[in-house]
Amino acid sequence: MKKILLTMSMACLTIAGFNAQLNKGKIQALSTAAKALTVTDAEVQDAAAASVKWMDEHNATCSTKDKDKKKKAYADRLEKIFGPYKNYDGLKLNYKVYYVIDVNAFASPDGSVRVFSSLMDMMTDDEILGIIGHEIGHVKLGHSKKAYKQALLTAAAAKYAGSTTGSVADLVNSDLGDIATKLTGAQFSQTQESAADDYAYTFMVNNGKDPHALATAFEKIAKLEKEAGADKSTGTKIFSSHPDSEKRVKRVESKIKKDSKK
Repeated sequence: MKKILLTMSMACLTIAGFNAQLNKGKIQALSTAAKALTVTDAEVQDAAAASVKWMDEHNATCSTKDKDKKKKAYADRLEKIFGPYKNYDGLKLNYKVYYVIDVNAFASPDGSVRVFSSLMDMMTDDEILGIIGHEIGHVKLGHSKKAYKQALLTAAAAKYAGSTTGSVADLVNSDLGDIATKLTGAQFSQTQESAADDYAYTFMVNNGKDPHALATAFEKIAKLEKEAGADKSTGTKIFSSHPDSEKRVKRVESKIKKDSKK
């Protein structure tokens, strides 16, 4: 769940890797490096899909047909919670549970939604739906695409600077594990996080769900942060890129109160 810093400095660093006296081969390398800093939306979609496929293959996933009753129960629960919304707001979404100890959830630019079983353990059905609403908000609002594109741009600039060959597809194929990690750790600005919160709130209201579940979900995250010994002065805490969880609770409650007066 989760700074887009695409600046001219990236291009400057790439150019700085070349000697002042450029021969024909080095000119070609500069051209290729510049090309590597261009990533199309289609390439983002393909890279995201490949990354999620890699993660699915490297994590224990839960299926509604799973022989493991506990894993099947997670998959059945997610199907009940989110199944009705897989085509919500013009999005084509696919979803799975990762049977892992991490507390997290994410949605990728290709429409893949992944919820971690440990998050499900601590949330009610509506709270989980609110968290998923937040994540698909990042997709619908373009935040996920922008963040993942930045991750690809950064990786491509580093890999292909000084090279005469290379493409986004080559990058993904050669460093898929690292690219996949960047996907789950994509960083969003606090403004983007607040916008995704607003999307989740509207998502809940429009689907007849109590938006207070979004507030209680944030309350649980705030509690988890405190239990983890979060130090707000350093900013090192769970979901550190999000606005302060307690402030998020108050923001949601304020919206509920405002709407109740209408």
